[in-house]
Amino acid sequence: MFSAQRARVSGAGAVLAASALALGGCGSSSDAAEPGGASVSVVASTNVYGDIARQIGGREVKVTSFISDPAQDPHSFEAGTRNRLALSRAGVVIENGGGYDDFVGTLLKGAGSKAEVLNAVKVSGKTAPAGEELNEHVWYDLPSVALLADRISAALGRADPENAGTYSSNAAAFKAKLKTLEGRVAAIKAAHAGDGVAITEPVPVYLLEAAGLKNETPEEFSEAIEEGDDVPPRTLRDTLALLTGKKVKALVYNAQTSGPQTEQVEKAAKDAGVPVVPVTETLPAGQDYVSWMDGNIAALQKALS
Repeated sequence: MFSAQRARVSGAGAVLAASALALGGCGSSSDAAEPGGASVSVVASTNVYGDIARQIGGREVKVTSFISDPAQDPHSFEAGTRNRLALSRAGVVIENGGGYDDFVGTLLKGAGSKAEVLNAVKVSGKTAPAGEELNEHVWYDLPSVALLADRISAALGRADPENAGTYSSNAAAFKAKLKTLEGRVAAIKAAHAGDGVAITEPVPVYLLEAAGLKNETPEEFSEAIEEGDDVPPRTLRDTLALLTGKKVKALVYNAQTSGPQTEQVEKAAKDAGVPVVPVTETLPAGQDYVSWMDGNIAALQKALS
């Protein structure tokens, strides 16, 4: 699996450059605690999960997200000593799992951590279809995020029983926002079920499936891109033909891991007048999870319309 191959832990002296970055208060690498201090320290592999924990924990949690830079390819993350220290102090750790962020497990082994670890893929219950690899990008699946919200609330409640009611209430409010987003996705499905789209990587596939859209991209294309390999020439031609022939309604493009072949596909889409919907794997600056997903859904709806 691509993420398992490329996500790695560096030597003890290496320090992640992204640890110094801050993203406007939503899932930054070291979110400041609210006045009065925090009851629980939470570590998340990416600012996506860090932001969800922040929304549920509120002023009672201090969140550290290892990957926060939207310009960084999460698969090429290199962890260092500051990350290990954060894990050693955490009460709750949130990882994606599914091979996406194996560095978390590696760091936990050497950190002496006693934290409760939540694995988003395991919480989601997602499994690989027969003969296929698991799509580990479960944060694009809104029902899975709702399940995770409940697990985060419960974990925070165990770490800090005094504020368990607050965590439960915040989780319920967060899930209500997710339901609103699910309604918008359902509206896309009602209007566009069966419409074809192309992708560069399977990052947004759960969202596209929920919207009733059909991924027409040759599996060999997205698999090669995800593995960091060159796309076979015939597969590249077939993918480009989807766009030049306007056989799909949109190209959903992972803007975070672009390369010459994905850029060629993006250019073909634009030249043919096929709308391009960029997606990322981490939160953009100034957004929280809900506003980010709301923007993705709005962009998809606009492209299809």
